[in-house]
Amino acid sequence: MSLTDRLRRALDRPAPKGLLAGDLVDGEEHITAPVPAAVLVAITERAEPGVLLTVRREHMRTHAGQVAFPGGRIDAEDADPAAAALREAEEEIGLPPAAVRLWGEADPYRTITGYRVTPILGSVAPDLPLVPHEAEVADWFEAPLAFLLDPANQRAVEAEFRGRMRTYYEIPWEGRRIWGATAAMIVNLSRRLHAWS
Repeated sequence: MSLTDRLRRALDRPAPKGLLAGDLVDGEEHITAPVPAAVLVAITERAEPGVLLTVRREHMRTHAGQVAFPGGRIDAEDADPAAAALREAEEEIGLPPAAVRLWGEADPYRTITGYRVTPILGSVAPDLPLVPHEAEVADWFEAPLAFLLDPANQRAVEAEFRGRMRTYYEIPWEGRRIWGATAAMIVNLSRRLHAWS
């Protein structure tokens, strides 16, 4: 069975123990009500599938310069998280919604910036002519799915933030640093995959 088939099957199973719930630490959960958001985990249909990721512009108010999945806040006109993720992917990298074959939702993740992010998984044809949105996205790239999901490539790092020690994950790949919520959602996909393989 292929890696993508195994991942699709794992999405249909109950959530395993050990998933990362969010960036918050004890006592911070009720600081603010989370803002619903969604991201698109677009997996390319290759013999060795990849994942489309963006690099946010340096001037952005939040997560400047970070690697991220295409996505953002769920707007009132969005029917559901999938609709929001598809809309944002089209806005950010010119990915037409009709080009995505949706698989389903993965486990939500609560960010320290106040979002509750639902990852939406789907597959896309390889080598689509994507164009980053000039004001929001500096670049986009494709990283190998197998590399991202390999626990050996996922490093836990501790750092002080707002006066508290926090643990986050990072996945270095070809000079890129995938970290924070994006890496955490990848770690959750990896844990879900390995729990049901």
